[in-house]
Amino acid sequence: MTKQIAIVIDSLAGGGAEKVMLTLAQTMLQGGHNVHLLVLQNFGLYEVPDNLPVHYWKASKNERCDALWGMDKLTQEFLVWVQGIQRQEGKFDLFISNLDKSNLLMSRSQLEPTYFVVHNAVAEELKKERRLGPVKYFKMWRAKKALDGKKLITVSHGIQKEIQTSGFIHPQSVQTIYNPFNVEEIQLQAQAEVKGLPQGDYMVHVGRFAKQKRHDILFQAMREMDNKLPMVLLCNNTSKAKKMAKQYGVEDRIILPGFQANPYPWIKHARLLALSSDCEGLPTVLIESLICDTPVVSTDCPHGPNEIMTGPLAEFLVPCRDPKSLAKAMDRALEVYPDAQTAEILSQVSAENVTQSYLALAD
Repeated sequence: MTKQIAIVIDSLAGGGAEKVMLTLAQTMLQGGHNVHLLVLQNFGLYEVPDNLPVHYWKASKNERCDALWGMDKLTQEFLVWVQGIQRQEGKFDLFISNLDKSNLLMSRSQLEPTYFVVHNAVAEELKKERRLGPVKYFKMWRAKKALDGKKLITVSHGIQKEIQTSGFIHPQSVQTIYNPFNVEEIQLQAQAEVKGLPQGDYMVHVGRFAKQKRHDILFQAMREMDNKLPMVLLCNNTSKAKKMAKQYGVEDRIILPGFQANPYPWIKHARLLALSSDCEGLPTVLIESLICDTPVVSTDCPHGPNEIMTGPLAEFLVPCRDPKSLAKAMDRALEVYPDAQTAEILSQVSAENVTQSYLALAD
């Protein structure tokens, strides 16, 4: 039976949550279902396929959709907007809500049935926001507490376990559904010709320039390595990345092409992909790298890497904030590495299987 699905998300900025939801939407469309993107703020780096209907609530990121005060009014405006879409397009059988602003509004709107996707470790996000001041911390605290009594989807078993044991959120239900990956499409996109690819061997790191990604640990590890290959950084803030690389003495070994809508050729042609984070949800780039048959080395951070890098790949998990261990593992991966295509995770994240798990929620 054809389902009418609404995927609600803050924006189409260049993050992992936006990317996986676009993959989910496209796979649902291919299965003959009606899918609509309900986007709070009209900005971002991702292109929306022509056959995927997208509705924007606010015209830009400068128009607020959360506030310290006045949330009752904003919630009512949001609810009127969603109801207008349903009058025009038909009633939705399922709402899939993503990220803090969307989750806050959807929880207050009480639209049913709604499942809330938790993409990141709650405790780590709150800890990070606390350092940025009381206003930012309160907004995130409020968004997380809004998940009390709600039906949650976590993108890794690690996040599910954290929620169940911490006691900070008391959900109605919680289950893990891994992020969806279109394996064949990723492998096809990896064959594309792109400008700027290095001529010789290189390593790659994919991720926004943010504290949790720990570029400082990555640069220290590069300095410690025996192998002095350059590192391509696919990140959004190249000036800050360059400044930090200079601080650690590896400025001449980094290549900064900026954000890439199609990162897969960069990943495929790399000798290895490194992840140096303090925390993740389910690090998309590790799975994408394995799909592209590129070795991965990662910190064993909460959450996700140890669910991805199982069996022989577990050798290439290293402690967080340990540049020497990371350097040693990267040197080792450049010498010898297991067959990435045999990773167990690849069968668990196929877009078709994940999509069926989401569609089952609408029954």
